[in-house]
Amino acid sequence: KPQNHFFLLKTNDDNLQSMVVGTVMRKIKSRTWKKQRYFKLQDDCMTIWYKSKKAGNAHSTFSVSDVEAIREGHQSEVLLSIADEFPANRCFTLVFRGRRANLDLVADSADEAQSWIRGLKKLIENLENMGEREKLDQWIGDWFKKADKNNDGRMNFKEVQDLLKMMNVDMNEHHAHRLFTKADESQSGSLKDDEFVLFYKMLTQRDDVMRVFQEYSSDAQKLSQSDLEVFLREEQLEGDDVEPLAKQLIERYEPSDTAKLLKAMTFDGFLMYLGSAEGSIFNPQRRGIFQDMSQPLCHYFISSSHNTYLMEDQLRGQSSVEGYIRALNRGCRCVEVDCWDGANGEPIVYHGHTFTSKILFKDVVNAVGNYAFKVSEYPVILSIENHCNVEQQRVMAQHLKRILGDKLLKSTLDGRAAVGLPSPEDLKGKILVKAKKIGNLEESFNGVMEDSLSGEVSDEEDAADIEEDNLHRESVRRKLKVGQLSKHPESLLFPRSKQRLSKELSDCVVYCKSVHFSSFKHSRIHSKFYEVASFTESKARKHLREAGAEFVHHNSRQLTRVYPTGFRTDSSNFNPQEMWNAGCQIVALNFQTAGEGMDLNDGLFSQNGRCGYVLKPSFMREPEKRFNPETPQRRDGYQPVVLTVQVISGQQLPKVNIKEDSIVDPLVRVEIHGVPLDQAKQETRYIENNGFNPVWYDMLRFTIHSPELAMVRIVVEDYDKTSKNDFVGQYTLPLSCMQQGYRHIHLLSKDGTSIPPASLFVHIRISELE
Repeated sequence: KPQNHFFLLKTNDDNLQSMVVGTVMRKIKSRTWKKQRYFKLQDDCMTIWYKSKKAGNAHSTFSVSDVEAIREGHQSEVLLSIADEFPANRCFTLVFRGRRANLDLVADSADEAQSWIRGLKKLIENLENMGEREKLDQWIGDWFKKADKNNDGRMNFKEVQDLLKMMNVDMNEHHAHRLFTKADESQSGSLKDDEFVLFYKMLTQRDDVMRVFQEYSSDAQKLSQSDLEVFLREEQLEGDDVEPLAKQLIERYEPSDTAKLLKAMTFDGFLMYLGSAEGSIFNPQRRGIFQDMSQPLCHYFISSSHNTYLMEDQLRGQSSVEGYIRALNRGCRCVEVDCWDGANGEPIVYHGHTFTSKILFKDVVNAVGNYAFKVSEYPVILSIENHCNVEQQRVMAQHLKRILGDKLLKSTLDGRAAVGLPSPEDLKGKILVKAKKIGNLEESFNGVMEDSLSGEVSDEEDAADIEEDNLHRESVRRKLKVGQLSKHPESLLFPRSKQRLSKELSDCVVYCKSVHFSSFKHSRIHSKFYEVASFTESKARKHLREAGAEFVHHNSRQLTRVYPTGFRTDSSNFNPQEMWNAGCQIVALNFQTAGEGMDLNDGLFSQNGRCGYVLKPSFMREPEKRFNPETPQRRDGYQPVVLTVQVISGQQLPKVNIKEDSIVDPLVRVEIHGVPLDQAKQETRYIENNGFNPVWYDMLRFTIHSPELAMVRIVVEDYDKTSKNDFVGQYTLPLSCMQQGYRHIHLLSKDGTSIPPASLFVHIRISELE
């Protein structure tokens, strides 16, 4: 049982033992808010409990499984602000999953800090290495502790009923009582924790999986190796040679040694396999890097962020270095840096002309330098929006060179004039600057630029900027009317139109020169491969409608960046799929905003090692193909497919409203996101009052014309007759990464983090349209 597992861990580890005793540390919220709190690890080795000395009984807890990372030293704004007061070796930051604020702590000594850092890392590592079965037992145990109000380690029937409600189960009292009596082996009228686990397992009996098991078992008791091979070949479509796979699955998932000796799989083993990564909807062979990484940069979709410095909305949100760290840790490869003149000659980063807070440019560069290559070794693009004067631009160039050192790409790869964009493979470990540049790349090779210190560049990066400026002026005027802005806003209304550019900063730009876009025709004749045009989403949509094939063709030769319009002051996202349909590589989203846009982005980039680069389909890379997303049926090699999804059942769906006494009425919606012809949604019916083990057996069917571009988003909602349905969970993946047959879908929260053990059980078929 998991308790024993952690108990052993605890007795063998000094750090964990001292954490169980507890420690007083300072919790830091700002330069002035520093309060002592008593922290201790609970006996379950899963929960950290803390309280203030004088707040009476008020205390807080958090689960170790919610901690995403531990950062040592002064690695957050808050800890940097008190660096002069507390040395780095006593400080550390806990970063939580989802949108929960970081916890910044200072221990009394370096040893105490190390003890907590090492202990927490051990617990996190241990959690990650736990098998599916242990995780489930752990989850059940956690619920048991929550419900055991008097802490006597037992639960009577009334307590068990309350617990079921907490777990989203609304069940027949008679049925529950029958199972309760069966599980109460000691006949004491209450269940101990291991009896409760037994009760839970009877309660969650999977009749849906048992049906499949019995259909393929020759003796209704077990699957022999040849039974399993038939199932893998005919149902799971794992190819013809399934013998090695069958052996492997029995070895890996069969809990009974007797069955293993017989080369067979029991129902328990079958259930474990179907609930594992190999039994999931996502093809494990697409998890690692499997694509050709040696093609030019413009042949890839690149995971990209907009307003990376913001943690909330664009008008008054907080700017933070944390935004960069989080985006890079999610595999983002293009981050945006909005630079303005700051005090003492130090450039600052914030959302210009708004009430968002400001951070130092050099702190951003530091964070990017530290985190750029933690999850992917492929290149990172710094998209710089430069509003600084020439002096502060020189300071920016100095920071880039000093802080990034060799990581900064300062010249073409072989030092000679380049003829095309290099590949992600060529640029491993490099940080590229995307910004305006004086003159062109060729000139920097024949010394034309050497004598000029600064040059003039039009400040209108592209027509989209003008559009943004007009929107922006409108909003400034509106605020002036209601007296929300300072008395001298002329500078806000009329930004200067010619900008002087420092040669030092210009020289940092190699393969990503920001240019104004005039037309596809003009680009075809005049543009260089290293020039990047930026469009707002509305401009990009207009081009897509008017010249889809031209847009795709343009993107087969050079990079394009698309970003949300200025109207989205709430930092909402547009649907990135439209832009990917045109082959746009740098589709910049607000990573800080959860929802459909980020689900699609996470889904697309969950393949290929989550490295932030996904190779575009061949018909978008070859200029002569003339693919138009509006008319996919006209391209060579057009082969539509039919996707059928049978939604069979759901398991342990999370509650939506913890407070109310309500149980979920779940329905499942399958959405196809792709070329316009493929956009489609279908839903199952809703099941009343059962978030625990709803059963549908509903069939949904889609025809897909550009399967190579299609994304599938599966959403579970709580049906509501009177208002908008509540979101329960979702999972998004490329159609090309789907496995067929009987599969589990492990649902994710609104933030894209996992919510075990919530899942859906489905049957998938993809066939060519006859």
